[in-house]
Amino acid sequence: MGTGLRGKMHIPDGYLSPQTAGGMWAMMVPAWYWAGHKVKSTLSSRQAPLVAIGAAFTFVIMMFNIPLPGGTTGHAVGGTIIAIVIGPWAAVIAISVALVIQAIFFGDGGILAIGANSFNIGFILPITGYFTYKLLAKGAAPESSRRWIAAGIGAWVGLNVAAFFTSVEFGLQGELFTAADGSALYSPYGLATAIPAMMVPHMLVVGTIEAVMTSLIYVFMMKSNPGLLDNYDNLNAQAIGSYKLKPLIIGIVLLLVCAPLGLLATGTAWGEWGTEEIGNEIGYVPEGMERFAGHWEGFMPEYAFPQSEETVAVEGGGAGSGEVTKVAVEESAAEEEAPVSLDGVGESTPAYLISGVLGLLLVVGVALMTIRMITGKPRSKEQLG
Repeated sequence: MGTGLRGKMHIPDGYLSPQTAGGMWAMMVPAWYWAGHKVKSTLSSRQAPLVAIGAAFTFVIMMFNIPLPGGTTGHAVGGTIIAIVIGPWAAVIAISVALVIQAIFFGDGGILAIGANSFNIGFILPITGYFTYKLLAKGAAPESSRRWIAAGIGAWVGLNVAAFFTSVEFGLQGELFTAADGSALYSPYGLATAIPAMMVPHMLVVGTIEAVMTSLIYVFMMKSNPGLLDNYDNLNAQAIGSYKLKPLIIGIVLLLVCAPLGLLATGTAWGEWGTEEIGNEIGYVPEGMERFAGHWEGFMPEYAFPQSEETVAVEGGGAGSGEVTKVAVEESAAEEEAPVSLDGVGESTPAYLISGVLGLLLVVGVALMTIRMITGKPRSKEQLG
């Protein structure tokens, strides 16, 4: 978009072969079905606002890009604390809703890769994080410090297991899908490159931030809203009143206001470069990546205002202007490596905030509709008590 401030967060289209992407869809569809079954048996439609708040929280927190060593970026997810509050299966639905909205409306993650992104971020992360927390916190008193420590450890484990699955999916493309001349067809990096490139920054930086964030939120809830931490275990929807939800809503609004701080992190998340960046990096664009990448960029691509056709023509140089296009590509690459410009951040902030507001409205609306469709009519007080 010309700002040099972009940092995508999920697997884009073109990095995974159709076989891999289809396989991830095939695994995620039954996971969604089972999640819906579990939610129907454990939650009331009166608790739909909590699920919507969880979806809104993960949507906003994923807008905060974190600078990582090597000039790339990462992001927290909040999947474990969401799972603790609303249950792991409701968390699967909440995070998946956020991921689908990000892909369709903002081009953050590929359409074909929704299955893979939902499996890694929306399934593996909250399920692993939640059950790690439950294992470590078993038998601890409600006010025990072991609980918030367990929540932080669970968050670290969940995020890093999800990162490991992602790195294996990337790495298998370079190992299994190559052209006759040996060149990569999709993601060009093998397992020996993809696993350490993903895992080292996630284990040292992103996972640590996820853990600290989760523990701090847990401690805050222990002191201000402890009923939420018992919500899933007790199935007690009566304890969730508007006064309980208000601090959460205010917190999400404050996070959204601060979201443009994520623009200060330059670079692109590892394994999520565009075809131009890949071409510059390895000397060619993999055939399959070129075929599938970039067909859908969202209504507000990368949380920015869409460019007009005239602007695209000028930046691309138009037909028959290869030299202009080459210069534009070089300038774009230079922008990605340049220091952060506060003027650039200021110019990008209005679009980022508007994208955040629209995204929140969409995520909340879709999450509410989804949970109420699954759960049906609210249960009676006798059933809920």
